[in-house]
Amino acid sequence: MPTEKAPAPAAKALPAPVRAMHKLGLVRDIDLALHLPMRYVDETRIVPISSLRDGDTGQVQGTVSECRVESRGRRQLLVKLDDGHGELTLRLLHFYPSHQKTLAVGQTVRARGEVRHGFFGREMVHPEFRAVQPDTPLPQALTPVYPSTAALPQAYLRKAVISALGRAPLHELLPPGVVPPGLPPLREALHTLHHPGRETPTEALEDHSHPAWQRLKFEELLAQQLSQAQAQAARAKLAAPVLQGAPGGLAERLLAALPFTLTAAQQRVVAEIAADLGRPQPMHRLLQGDVGSGKTVVAALAAAAAMGAGWQCALMAPTEILAEQHFRKLVGWLAPLGITVAWLTGSRKGKARQAEVEKVARGEAMLVVGTHAVIQDDVVFAKLGLAIVDEQHRFGVAQRLALRKKLEGEGAPPGKQLEPHLLMMSATPIPRTLAMSYYADLDVSTIDELPPGRTPIVTKVFADGKRPAVIERIREEVAQGRQVYWVCPLVEESEHIDLQNATATHAELTAALPGVLVGLLHGRMKPAEKAAVMALFTAGEMKLLVATTVIEVGVDVPNASLMVIEHAERFGLAQLHQLRGRVGRGAVASVCVLLYTAPLSPTGKDRLKAMAETNDGFEIARRDLEIRGPGEFMGARQSGDALLRFADLAEDGALLQRAREAAPRLLREQPSVAAAHVQRWLASKAEYLKA
Repeated sequence: MPTEKAPAPAAKALPAPVRAMHKLGLVRDIDLALHLPMRYVDETRIVPISSLRDGDTGQVQGTVSECRVESRGRRQLLVKLDDGHGELTLRLLHFYPSHQKTLAVGQTVRARGEVRHGFFGREMVHPEFRAVQPDTPLPQALTPVYPSTAALPQAYLRKAVISALGRAPLHELLPPGVVPPGLPPLREALHTLHHPGRETPTEALEDHSHPAWQRLKFEELLAQQLSQAQAQAARAKLAAPVLQGAPGGLAERLLAALPFTLTAAQQRVVAEIAADLGRPQPMHRLLQGDVGSGKTVVAALAAAAAMGAGWQCALMAPTEILAEQHFRKLVGWLAPLGITVAWLTGSRKGKARQAEVEKVARGEAMLVVGTHAVIQDDVVFAKLGLAIVDEQHRFGVAQRLALRKKLEGEGAPPGKQLEPHLLMMSATPIPRTLAMSYYADLDVSTIDELPPGRTPIVTKVFADGKRPAVIERIREEVAQGRQVYWVCPLVEESEHIDLQNATATHAELTAALPGVLVGLLHGRMKPAEKAAVMALFTAGEMKLLVATTVIEVGVDVPNASLMVIEHAERFGLAQLHQLRGRVGRGAVASVCVLLYTAPLSPTGKDRLKAMAETNDGFEIARRDLEIRGPGEFMGARQSGDALLRFADLAEDGALLQRAREAAPRLLREQPSVAAAHVQRWLASKAEYLKA
């Protein structure tokens, strides 16, 4: 008779505060030691009650002269506190019998909160309070207030942090000369940040300029640089197919058949990629270029190099519209050269999908284009040599790893794992500090030149009151045979945000422009409906397309000359730049109109100002990093978990540079110290950097 396994201890067996700590990731002593206060409370001094003015926050100490429950209106506890210089009422709207005991008449009580003048004179509503002896000493350090949850009281968390600080392995790992001069030892830095003395300038703590903060930032940046270098070294030990075609092969034939000449920048990056593909280690390269710089043809030439060497290539894009744009271009270029291209997306199902999957498995389809459907379990490649991921920041770590694992060790040297080469593409240029930190393990190729014949786009910013004039401009553009995009941020009405939705705008513009075919495109439409709308617009039959951001990337209609972005203040800077890039793709002068609704937030003003001032994607990216931080660029690279908790790329460039210089030396001379430092700071998070 089979014996039953003993049930695993339920998580609920843990006390509620411990469960709450685990939810916050506070499991190890080092986790608690690195859980830093978000602000501090000064409990080091007592102020006379009589000195407090309306709106002041202060700490008082006195004797309870009255404690009573008041039932008028709502039940509340009213406590009178007298310090010999004045009286103060403590008002508790939620209270327990234990509170009445603590605040009993005759008790000495220390209370802290904001003072306001109420019906009973000076009062504090729901102050922090505790019973003390008249001679209870005051703390000598500021009291930390930690990020927490309702189930994890500050008092419990403070005790847990103090205890963990005593146990955590905070000994100095780094040898002399690595840490920038003038910064304190790690243990001292953490003690200062958790319990700063009353004389510590709170401004330096809050703006993170204090030397203790600088030490933590450096430690974190060094761990990141070491982790990136370790990932790069580990990849160098992997094997990949050598993708070198014969002279006059597929890549050269494709180049000769193209109806245009590559720019110098495109030629340079094609050569960089070809050199990587010719090595027996996996390429891990990011191809970045501004909107319209011609990344797709570079990807096609890389694919041709792989296929010319007898290996398959997969290209994965985040949306069906973008994937279809790539599919059409690649079929147009490669089908005349005898290449079969398979098409795999979520909307392709049943026998049609099965037929494509079988072509891939038999090796008949040398190139596979699609969305995340490309990495589903039933898709088996005969011989995958190159994986291309477009708009890579839109994919998660797991999705990119799954694509790389589609080559299961075929033909690998003994003891080595075989991986496909990986080319990632992004139309959001990466600022230098980001490339030095999160992308330090990548080789980066940059197309820093636009193809000839592209006209600069004029960007105009208008308040929503100019809407009728904008519609009049659309009428003029359409009359001249041009096409127009109108982008809306929402698909349906929101109860909280009063924005015109795409459907209402479509109806408004249809009524305002009789005789003009106005299309509607949004994320909730079925793929076949989207394809039909895009086909009409691409063919020029539809003159005006009202869309949500599904047209953000990849849509290429050279005849479109006007882009209107409604509620532009709601979009991110990188997204605005991507949308603007849908026009200006032909020889005709193009305009991008940003309509905003007042009042604008400071961030909204900064974004619209940047858009009006520059068309340079690299400058846009730099400003976006300043405004919003690295999250927008990283996408799901960290699976939603920001690796840099303390350092700020916009402000800590000097520390980042120092960490970049120190990391290779430490790995070379003291690898065990480097490994221990990464483990202390990143633990399992280091894995995310390898994707």
